Amino acid sequence: MGSALKRYYDEDDVRVRRSGRKSRPRTRIRPAHADAVDGFVVAVDRGRYTCLVGGGLPGGDRDQEGRTGPEDKDERVLVVAMKARELGRKGIVVGDRVALVGDVSGRPDTLARIVRVAERRSILRRTADDTDDVERPIVANADQLVIVTALADPPPRPRMIDRLLVAAYDAGVDPLLCLTKSDLAPPDELLEIYRPLGVPYVVVYKGGPLDELRERLAGRVSVLVGHSGVGKSTLVNALVPNAQRVVQEVNAVTGRGRHTSTSVVALELPEGGWIIDTPGVRSFGLAHVPAETVLAAFPDLVDATADCPKGCTHLGDGCALDAFVAEGGADPRRLDSLRRLLANRMSMDES
Repeated sequence: MGSALKRYYDEDDVRVRRSGRKSRPRTRIRPAHADAVDGFVVAVDRGRYTCLVGGGLPGGDRDQEGRTGPEDKDERVLVVAMKARELGRKGIVVGDRVALVGDVSGRPDTLARIVRVAERRSILRRTADDTDDVERPIVANADQLVIVTALADPPPRPRMIDRLLVAAYDAGVDPLLCLTKSDLAPPDELLEIYRPLGVPYVVVYKGGPLDELRERLAGRVSVLVGHSGVGKSTLVNALVPNAQRVVQEVNAVTGRGRHTSTSVVALELPEGGWIIDTPGVRSFGLAHVPAETVLAAFPDLVDATADCPKGCTHLGDGCALDAFVAEGGADPRRLDSLRRLLANRMSMDES
């Protein structure tokens, strides 16, 4: 008996069954989710979205002053949800109006799905710095940007205020300047810069009355932004009972505040309206904002640019803004702030 030859196999030995039918293509038709209920995103945490459902949600119909109508709080429930796969990479932020399906009872250990995100009336965005081209949406559908600035401890930073004003105009929301710690320093010097611009403002101090601020917040969705240590968390705790936002003192060595609020969260005001608290920031990049929008945020300087030569960048010789400021037409600090923003914008475009 002879020995058997050893058999070696390759890809030619594999038999493939051929079919006359092609594989079924994936459909682009998405379910209508006609039974979806409306929700308002009040918090985002690691892919889980806390949504308010029922009872007349924020962001609905508004009167001539931009205020919402009465809301039925008794019918409301908080629902935890995840984003449906069909939304893809579409981002969802606090303030978004969404549609949910699944278990929307709000019972513990239940999870709904967000299947739609409504068109946004406004979107507040920032970049990490002026050289970063990645936009980071912060809050959707806000009516008002409250720029919280301390008058002392830490001292005010007008350039940060200017940046936030640019961000407000870019987002299409109304700015409001809220000056805290007025018991430590008077507001007069800072108001000399911004009062001529027509930017509304309120002045408060710890333990003092908040009647004027409450009036400006009532019936609106307002987002509070400010650098660390300005007393934003203290303000939120005074405006919203049981908010329990963590408060810390300013660092005595650096003069800077510590980041106490670590997440964006929407909180309802007792008198109506919502405030959206954000973590303290030490920078606010505007790489996504075009130069025209930056200039429009400086109404005290815009008219004078009509005398500038054609194609003026407002950064070099021949710019009419130099003579305008030298003649007392505007505060020199405002021109310096504008040019810093434009220079950063130009350096990014050239990179």
